Amino acid sequence: MTCLSRPLPLDISTAFTRFRNADRQRLHFAAHSHHYWPDVARDAHLKAWDDAARLADDKWDTVLDTVWRDVSVAIARHLRLSSGNTLVPAPNTHEFVNRLLSCGPIDRPARVLTTDGEFHSFRRQSERLAEDGLIVLCAVPAEPFATLAERLAAAAREFAPDIVYVSQVLFSSGFALVDLPGLVASLAVPDRLIVIDGYHGFLACPTDLGPIADRAFYIAGGYKYAMAGEGTCFMHCPPSFAPRPRNTGWFAGFGDLSAERGGITYPADGWRFAGATFDPTALYRLRAVLEWLAAEDIDAGLIHAHVLALEEQFMAAMARGPVGPFAAEHLVVPLSEPARGNFLAFEHPQAAQWYRRLHEAAIITDVRGTRLRLGFGLYHTASDVERLIARLRGLV
Repeated sequence: MTCLSRPLPLDISTAFTRFRNADRQRLHFAAHSHHYWPDVARDAHLKAWDDAARLADDKWDTVLDTVWRDVSVAIARHLRLSSGNTLVPAPNTHEFVNRLLSCGPIDRPARVLTTDGEFHSFRRQSERLAEDGLIVLCAVPAEPFATLAERLAAAAREFAPDIVYVSQVLFSSGFALVDLPGLVASLAVPDRLIVIDGYHGFLACPTDLGPIADRAFYIAGGYKYAMAGEGTCFMHCPPSFAPRPRNTGWFAGFGDLSAERGGITYPADGWRFAGATFDPTALYRLRAVLEWLAAEDIDAGLIHAHVLALEEQFMAAMARGPVGPFAAEHLVVPLSEPARGNFLAFEHPQAAQWYRRLHEAAIITDVRGTRLRLGFGLYHTASDVERLIARLRGLV
């Protein structure tokens, strides 16, 4: 789809009526943390309940054969994958992290290369395993951003990791590794697992996994830019890598439950990383959102352009008179840097105090240490940004 010929920013706020009207005073600028859901997600939520009542025990045929198939095909289309068969769902990315970590060698601790800018679902788990010597962990500093890809490749040559785990867009800064094929090529050796955390990239930045589909894992989910809420994540699994994860759920053998016992078998597609019973309601929501995006001819390129236009509007106003941390000199990734995601991160010693002050004024942001993050989404309009600017001016 090519959507960038439309005037930007868009106004499709009427698609988010329920979230927007739930609290008319609230100015929610944390789309990178908890994106508003479009109204179609509520209808889908109710449909999941109705299907459960109508089908009872038989609902899983619908969930796995119909709902998940529709979702996986739509995800594959957005990521330029040739098929949805390499994809597998899970309620959260932590499940995928643990299954991937279970694929290391059995005769020694796995060697894991990452950055010091990864999200907590990976950082906390990997650091805890390293404390007990169950893995050997090497974390490359994420900054300076301009040389991150080169420093990761150099560390891989020296450290010889079994697993490399790196974010497409770093959650605390918004910096994006835009040349994923080049990055993967610099890291690839036989049997090495290369994992890209795409949670801040999926439906935020145009992403073409086609060139690396046979070589890299890719993890993302619905809580942020996919607008479907919590409980729906997915992973693309390249064929021939990690065929038998030790951390396995019984859904990975779903098609083989009636066979005679003869060892633990796995499917060859992405379902080899499947877990166990989960609440499928989130899949219904994600399906509805993806169908709505398709009907409106909206893709990641359009979403990204929409957000960039709103960010430029906001920063132009701040250039005329900054408020607190919201000044160009405090941006962790400059507005002029094309390699960035869909939020702005401001470095400021009083970030936490400003976060609380903004929250009291019904301006919702989020804070990570000394970084205050401001996220724009598809539910925002130019008028919303003007309201934000006016309310900020009222605080000083």
